[in-house]
Amino acid sequence: MAVKKKISMKKPRPDKDTDNPKGPPKGPKGPQPSGDPLYDNNIFMFMTDFNEESCLAAIRFILEKNILPSKHKPKHLTLMINSPGGALHACFALVDVMKGSKIPIHTIGLGMIASCGIVTFMAGEKGHRYLTPNTSILSHQYSWGSRGKEHELFAVVREFELSTKRMMYHYKKCTGLSEKKIREVLLPPEDIWLSAEEAIEYGIADKIKRVY
Repeated sequence: MAVKKKISMKKPRPDKDTDNPKGPPKGPKGPQPSGDPLYDNNIFMFMTDFNEESCLAAIRFILEKNILPSKHKPKHLTLMINSPGGALHACFALVDVMKGSKIPIHTIGLGMIASCGIVTFMAGEKGHRYLTPNTSILSHQYSWGSRGKEHELFAVVREFELSTKRMMYHYKKCTGLSEKKIREVLLPPEDIWLSAEEAIEYGIADKIKRVY
């Protein structure tokens, strides 16, 4: 008499991965080192004129840090500035990104912060705008030059007026001074050079970083 084989209805189990019994390898736990120790420690050094290229590099740095997953976001970023100034429109693009950053941005002025340098420096988080003792600080009115047909010149004058208003609003928000005081001590007709102590007095900076 033939013996009937029982047919199993159980699904075959997949073979276990003997090399990795705990399952597939997990991805990296956080951002991988870039090879730049300053970038990896959330520091950006702005040591040049303000133009589209230099400001783009700083903007990219801030945005890349802001899009990190919440658990990997740094507590703050540090922007070190040593600049003679440059293009105001590129400067304000950087300032707007700084102000929109979800991560506080601390600023450190060293060497010289002039013109756009001071505009960007004082956009840092209040209480964390630092100057080294030997920093030269220059504040002055928005300067420009143009040539062309009459209607073109009128258009440039209009943009000049708008930029001057933006500049005044920025100074008022960052320093807490009145427009009258700003025009007297920070934006008079002539260039104004300040010491680190005077910059603190006028609300441009918060502290001096003693290095010796």
